Amino acid sequence: MQDPAAGHLATQATSSFTEHLQRSRPELLPFNQVLPAGQIPPVPHATTIVALSYPGGVLMAGDRRATMGNVIASRHIEKVFPADEYSVLGIAGTAGLALDITRLFQVELEHYEKIEGTLLSLDGKANRLGAMIRGNLPMAMQGLAVIPLFAGFDQAAGVGRLFSYDVTGGRYEELEHHSVGSGSVFARGALKKLWRPNLTEDGAVAVAVEALYDAADDDSATGGPDPVRQLWPVVYTVNRAGARRVPERELAAIAGSIVESRAVAGREA
Repeated sequence: MQDPAAGHLATQATSSFTEHLQRSRPELLPFNQVLPAGQIPPVPHATTIVALSYPGGVLMAGDRRATMGNVIASRHIEKVFPADEYSVLGIAGTAGLALDITRLFQVELEHYEKIEGTLLSLDGKANRLGAMIRGNLPMAMQGLAVIPLFAGFDQAAGVGRLFSYDVTGGRYEELEHHSVGSGSVFARGALKKLWRPNLTEDGAVAVAVEALYDAADDDSATGGPDPVRQLWPVVYTVNRAGARRVPERELAAIAGSIVESRAVAGREA
């Protein structure tokens, strides 16, 4: 015999899992948690994310460091994730909350596909993510902000596209390249110098790694390639074939060539 509660939930179901959860179990949403009174305790924060387009696709990369004040909270955190088969999501800001929102967004896209029988359009995905960030505004006003970077392959247009957000959920389409996080100002400067319209996919990976290297050089909250611990940035490419994580052996070779070229130059600044 069917549980009446389950039947009620089924009748309330929509193509948006977040909306369904807001109606039935709002306390489970990551941005509906009740914070204790008083000052918010220190929590790990994540930076820096870079993204850039290239002919036939788009790329996103993130360093591996999370900081808590002046302390390195983790050297192994991952900040770039596949949202679905044709899109990726990078996080900066309050790490724990950002990871919860990332998982919710992944379920949101999977839920839509199962209910509707088709993939949500890239614009639709970007709008859904903006709504989630808008829902987190009360937490952001208390110091627990999440700033994502979203990228994907637009199957209708046949191009890669980038989207940035503000804490109110405002969505902005970026052209060519973009970066978020505390090291973004340094990464963006590198991207402006290194990006060019005819980049190959391998060339785009090299540009992203070098931009993160420059960010780590001037921003203590951003971790650079670490050959001692064999830690490299997390890099995803997305094209007509779908999202692919770049293997660590490729990143190790690229990071090694960057370090070697800078050592040969013998510059200090």
